[in-house]
Amino acid sequence: MHSEPAAVGAAPVVRLRGVVKRYGAKTAVDRLDLTAGPGITAVLGPNGAGKSTTVEICEGYRRPEAGTAEVLGLDPVREAAALRPRIGVMLQSGGVYSGARAEEMLRHLAKLHAHPLDVSALIERLGLGSCGRTPYRRLSGGQQQRLALALAVVGRPELVFLDEPTAGLDPQARRATWELLRELRADGVSALLTTHFMDEAEELADDVAIIDAGRVIAQGTPEELCRGGAENTLRFTGRPGLDLHSLLKALPADSAAAELSPGSYRVSGKVDPQLLATVTSWCAQHGVMPDRLSVERHSLEDVFLELTGKELRG
Repeated sequence: MHSEPAAVGAAPVVRLRGVVKRYGAKTAVDRLDLTAGPGITAVLGPNGAGKSTTVEICEGYRRPEAGTAEVLGLDPVREAAALRPRIGVMLQSGGVYSGARAEEMLRHLAKLHAHPLDVSALIERLGLGSCGRTPYRRLSGGQQQRLALALAVVGRPELVFLDEPTAGLDPQARRATWELLRELRADGVSALLTTHFMDEAEELADDVAIIDAGRVIAQGTPEELCRGGAENTLRFTGRPGLDLHSLLKALPADSAAAELSPGSYRVSGKVDPQLLATVTSWCAQHGVMPDRLSVERHSLEDVFLELTGKELRG
């Protein structure tokens, strides 16, 4: 469940206008416009779409060649000294002294803030108690990830930037991270996070921005983005590589069928009892046992794939 939406007219926590960032001949961010209000905003996009560069511009680590960036009403480069005490940053990797012990580092950082979170409670929440005296370089990848999250939020920032916060975490750690972010949001902390997990964006985000080729190509609440597609979709799993041309011949003319990933299928159109019967009959005729057959609404993953394409990005 999402928290109550921000009041109408609330000042945005992030505002980017016409932002451009190049690396040599490559344009990573191309006249990008993005506004993030209070709450949690998820930034989605294929690999190389410009997500991390966009977040790094907001954090003040990258200076754009053109356009304007405002974070909490401040320029993240020119007014960095005023901004840094008010934000938390979790990088994709690094940013922690390799020889520092996990708990030692966390307690040191907490002392630099006026009203930090309870360090002991945060350690317990994120399952770091067993490795509190372990140097950062000897932590597992998941432990390093959880420590980086703890370091980003311990100062109780007004806004926290999270770059792939649950990448490499096991299911229990992912859920603990989600609950922590929900509690922080309830306390008035906003977050801008990048993620490749569609379920994470649907579970956490008040607003979602989809970036591709360095631009925002769609933005809205998860419900608004999903409403743009079919109200109902028939999904089922079976063996990979089914003959969808044969299936389409059996379906009404306005239907569509696609294999979203190996063995995962979607049929859209007028989803009614007749279409359901047609699909199950076709499966029976072709020796297919449809598993996990369900009728559901257009998902955020559907929207993402339709907008950005299904091909892998390097």
